[in-house]
Amino acid sequence: MSKILIITNHSYMLYRFRLELIQTLMKDHEVVLSMPFVGHEEDFQALGLKCIDTAVDRRGINPKTDLKLFAEYRRLLKSELPDLVITYSIKPNIYAGIACSLAGIPYCANVQGLGTAFQRKGLAQFVTLLYKAAFRRVRTVFFENEGNAEEFRRRNILSAERQTLLNGAGINLESYPCRPYPENREIHFLYLGRIMKEKGMDELFEAARRLHAEQVPFVLDLVGFFEDEYKERVEELVELGIAKFHGFQEEPRPYYAAADCVVLPSYHEGMSNVLLEAAATGRPVITSRIHGCMETVIEGESGLLCEVKDAESLYEALKAFAALPREKRAAMGIRGRKHVEKRFEKSKVVEATIKALGNLEID
Repeated sequence: MSKILIITNHSYMLYRFRLELIQTLMKDHEVVLSMPFVGHEEDFQALGLKCIDTAVDRRGINPKTDLKLFAEYRRLLKSELPDLVITYSIKPNIYAGIACSLAGIPYCANVQGLGTAFQRKGLAQFVTLLYKAAFRRVRTVFFENEGNAEEFRRRNILSAERQTLLNGAGINLESYPCRPYPENREIHFLYLGRIMKEKGMDELFEAARRLHAEQVPFVLDLVGFFEDEYKERVEELVELGIAKFHGFQEEPRPYYAAADCVVLPSYHEGMSNVLLEAAATGRPVITSRIHGCMETVIEGESGLLCEVKDAESLYEALKAFAALPREKRAAMGIRGRKHVEKRFEKSKVVEATIKALGNLEID
């Protein structure tokens, strides 16, 4: 039985979105997890998995801290001696990737989105060099949308032959059943995720203020942590009666069920799990016309698209949706459910991943 080492930067996210894949891998392999313990590590251990607590500064760019992480990955590989390494997120992809290359250990990586690193010109050039070094000997890299894969080809980081395109992490349709459309007296727009600039918060808050000024009957439900810079703005929206702030919720399904529409005006995504969960629940969505978001929507049928970083475009989409009769909104949600059933069902994504791993030539 071969040993597979999975390295990531977040135990909670790994459990939420990769549990089915890990359970499938466990049938034929010994699986070990390396990750910061921030939730669900005990659930993994209850499955019989060995879990190694590995600190990762997810958003910082301190060279000293990153060199320490690289050294930790070198030690991890020497102690575990895996037959294959699978990495998730930018720092494990880069630093564990380089460590695997130096150690001669087969590895594959997952690019779940481009993140802030590719939004800033100087940083993007630096990260491109790191990715080129990390992926020099990678067997394959899994991408969640064609736009991200094309960007890596354009930057000469990775050839098409070593790219595998998946439909995101997929969605467990049994865990997210289609729910009856709500009968709210006013439209409930739901934003679920981190309240931060890159998720389109500036545009969303501006558009919501305009709708409120026009006395459109709606509520903006905010579920998630906010970055410090948004604290006062969120509190002001709540005081004005525009928004309701629910904080972080580990169980999102009741909020999807209570929503008339889920809104995500993000600047960049790999493949939005929020949009997949919303559509699976039978809720229309309004989201940005970007890779990682627009694939989850049949425009005009299961949701509406707006231009990225464009408050006017978002406002028009919100206003148009609020003007629709309930029956049409409910029908949009049903079409969204059928769309994710066809393209994004979890077992299909797991099957495609296992097939790609099986095709790798492991020494």
